[in-house]
Amino acid sequence: MTKSPALEPLLSEISRCQLCAADLPLGPRPVLRAGAAARLLIIGQAPGTKVHASGIPWDDPSGDRLRDWLQIGADVFYDQNKVAIMPMGFCYPGRLPKGGDRPPRPECAPAWHADLLRHLPNIELCVLAGAYAQAYYLPDRRAGGRAGPGKGTVTETVRAWRDHGPRFLPLPHPSWRTKSWQKRNPWFDEEVLPALRQRVREIL
Repeated sequence: MTKSPALEPLLSEISRCQLCAADLPLGPRPVLRAGAAARLLIIGQAPGTKVHASGIPWDDPSGDRLRDWLQIGADVFYDQNKVAIMPMGFCYPGRLPKGGDRPPRPECAPAWHADLLRHLPNIELCVLAGAYAQAYYLPDRRAGGRAGPGKGTVTETVRAWRDHGPRFLPLPHPSWRTKSWQKRNPWFDEEVLPALRQRVREIL
């Protein structure tokens, strides 16, 4: 993994983070990847239980779907010299009482993202997978600039994907629920995915 001299101690510091330890049911296990040469950045939500167990980001069916959207294999996806992976929350946040995972811990991104981004100078495209990444990185530009956090849907934000370039490209979170969403929104396969794949080919 290519790292700047300052990136390696930062990653080591993150690996020991205890900021949210009291609120994490399985304890801290930060899951991220970063190399100073990376040109594509994936910002998702937070690890699920499978990723928490393996320590490998996107090591689940959602990751398979995301790699299909990007049309890159695991060898490229996990090459830290090409792709950095920095979720909104680095650790598994636990389950909601009625099912589904809790949101990413709110302390994580403000504590670490800016420092990490300073050590990733070659990033050309940030893929924002899901509402949490979009609300954080597009606070004034969600849904084509018409809404701020908590307003405007992921569908509206993704449909306005051209308004967020060239730095950002918003996507829905690639969970199993997205299969039915794609059927209801054929423009995603017709417009967004070809543009995403072309950009990824150009970058990588």
